[in-house]
Amino acid sequence: MRISELCEVSGVSMPSIKYYLREGLLQPGERTSATQADYGPEHVARLRLIKALLEVGGLSVATANRVLAAVDTPDLPLSYTFGVAQYAVSDTGLFDPVDPQSPGLQLVEQLLEKRGWKVSADNPGRSGAARVLDTYASLGRDHLAEITDDYADAAELIARSDLAAVARGAGVADMAETVVIGTVLGDQRVAS
Repeated sequence: MRISELCEVSGVSMPSIKYYLREGLLQPGERTSATQADYGPEHVARLRLIKALLEVGGLSVATANRVLAAVDTPDLPLSYTFGVAQYAVSDTGLFDPVDPQSPGLQLVEQLLEKRGWKVSADNPGRSGAARVLDTYASLGRDHLAEITDDYADAAELIARSDLAAVARGAGVADMAETVVIGTVLGDQRVAS
């Protein structure tokens, strides 16, 4: 299909498509002449994904580009792709290292041990959770830390569901895309 048909089928405007092509979010179509290209169903699917990441997921174009680059690299471990997606939906300042003696980090370590969760020492989620717990304390809201087990129950349930959805993927590329969509849009769904 020509670019005008691609606009009609995808619901994405011509200027947006051209912008996505320039930014590398969308792969070029197959050249049929110096000024024309053919686009296929994979372009329609990609445009729908781009639109979802930007409009529903709230990602910037630069962040969406990083996330899609991870999806497009099939030899990356899924855990890496998940990390890229997680950073995309979070304020990355949240993941800055915290003081190893931080009370919040000690609570996180206790929770991980209590639950038997295997989380790598360099996982940024440790710092993120510790920062939130330390912030509760600094605001005089220590009682909010008391519901940590409830949040852990919910997180565990969501993680099991997410992993089951990823496992249904038809190959690594499909699984990687499921990780990104589930993380970016799933976070919006949970926050809604």
